[in-house]
Amino acid sequence: MKYPAFALVWFVFLLSLSCRSAPAVIEESRDIVEQEQEQEQEQQLTEEEPAPFIDLPPVNESLPVSSFAEVWAYVVAGRESALTRDLPLSDIGYFGAEIDSYGGLTDVPHRRNLPAFAGRVHLVVACNSYSLTHFVLVPGSAERRALVADLLAAAKEYDGLQIDFELIPQRDGENFLSFLKELRAGLGSKLFTIALKARYRKIADDVYDYEKIKPLVDRILVMAYDEHWSTSEPGPIASLSWCRRIAQYALSVIGREKLIMGIPFYGRAWGDVNPSRALIYSGVEDVIHENRVTEIWRENGIPTFDYTLPVRVKVYYEDDYSLAARMEMYKSMGVGSVGFWRLGQETPAVWNVVKLE
Repeated sequence: MKYPAFALVWFVFLLSLSCRSAPAVIEESRDIVEQEQEQEQEQQLTEEEPAPFIDLPPVNESLPVSSFAEVWAYVVAGRESALTRDLPLSDIGYFGAEIDSYGGLTDVPHRRNLPAFAGRVHLVVACNSYSLTHFVLVPGSAERRALVADLLAAAKEYDGLQIDFELIPQRDGENFLSFLKELRAGLGSKLFTIALKARYRKIADDVYDYEKIKPLVDRILVMAYDEHWSTSEPGPIASLSWCRRIAQYALSVIGREKLIMGIPFYGRAWGDVNPSRALIYSGVEDVIHENRVTEIWRENGIPTFDYTLPVRVKVYYEDDYSLAARMEMYKSMGVGSVGFWRLGQETPAVWNVVKLE
């Protein structure tokens, strides 16, 4: 069968679009898909159980002040000014060092860049790629040996080291545990901590198994946030009922002495329309027709047009009331330490409702 020349050109163009992604981009896309699938599974698990009753304080009355033995907060490199002298903090997680494409440690912030702080400062290292995390966790590999050595060297100017690996492949659970053991042995008396995903019950073959990780570290910060995320249905970053279930489980498995309950300072917005997508020619024609586009012009020969869509936006965020209610709930449950993500995102009023013991 013969095709017109224009049809052949159009087919080749579409084929090029489908094949344009480099392997690294494909791997990144897979990481994103796997992360979203895992988040959806966790949300489904959460929704299986009824929410426990939360006794909220009256909105118009003065808020209680919650005191904790340790109050942690994160500071992001480049935003050090968010840390001021008057904040009631015992520990700072300095975010953050990362792992580069070759498995090496990069972007290590200098301790001296932080303003004067009387408490402890911990170097935080993150790795947010399934494929890259697998690469650096392979036991006996040159990359893993170099990474462990670099982490121990970088931690020397800090009071401690925190691991924040949030995308660990399922079959690398044991490799991750042995990696933590190596770091624990090399850090000596320095504080060794880890940030772990929120759980409210034991999950089979969980790479973030609280029971297995607990003996290897000094503190576990449970990231009790992102109950809803950017691509999920709209909802609270961390509803009180969800947080209560997480704290109950964490206290029973981790215990008060090693547990830090993570608290979000940020919010999220969701729109009911997201027009961003790739379009084939017939799709462009549909958009033109559906939105009654009448004016099309060219930029250096390329056709382009604008149109306007009404968008309904749903926002959930944290204020001093919601933060005070969450902290009081944690305090009443026996939680001794909390950690805030992150400085610079909070309402200033939150510092009126938290106290360092």
